[in-house]
Amino acid sequence: MPSDANPRDERPLLTEPPGAWALIGLIVLIAAGGSAMGFLFAPNDWYRDLLKPTWNPPAWLFGPVWSTLYAMMAIALWLILRDRSAAPKLRSQALWLFAAQYALNLAWTPLFFGLCSAGAAFLEICALWIVLLWTALAFGRIRPLAGYLLAPYLLWVSFALVLNGTIWLMNN
Repeated sequence: MPSDANPRDERPLLTEPPGAWALIGLIVLIAAGGSAMGFLFAPNDWYRDLLKPTWNPPAWLFGPVWSTLYAMMAIALWLILRDRSAAPKLRSQALWLFAAQYALNLAWTPLFFGLCSAGAAFLEICALWIVLLWTALAFGRIRPLAGYLLAPYLLWVSFALVLNGTIWLMNN
C-alpha cells in the first residue's frame, strides 16, 4: 500500500456481513416506523366520512399486509447489506434509494390522515411509486432476490396509488 493511501478508504463500512440478529433488528426497526405512523395518525372521522370505492379493502387487512411488506423490505435490505460483491457506488445508490422510499412511505400517513389531504397524499404516493421502482431495480442489479422481494410492495403501492387517487376524485 502506498504511504499516502488512507487504510480507512479500503476498509468496508461493516467488517462482517450482518447476521441473523441484524435481520431481526431491521425487521423490528422498519415495522416500528410504519406502526408508529399508523398509531400517531390512525384513521379518523374525516376518513370514515369519505366516499370510498366498493373495492376499498377492509380495515383489518392493512395490518397483516403492511407487516408482511415491512418484513420483506427488511429482508431485501439485509441481503443488500450482506452483499460485498457489488460496486460500492451501486450499493451506496441502492441504500440511499431505500432510505428515500422508506421516508416517502412513512410520510404518506401523516399527509393522508394527519392533514386530511387525499390530494397531497396522492402526489406523494406517486413519488413513492417512482422511487420504489428505482429502488427495486437497483436492488435487483445487486442481488436479484432483493429486487424480487420488493415486487409485492410495489404491487401494493400501485394498488394504494389507484385507491388514493380514486378517493381523492370521489371526494373532490
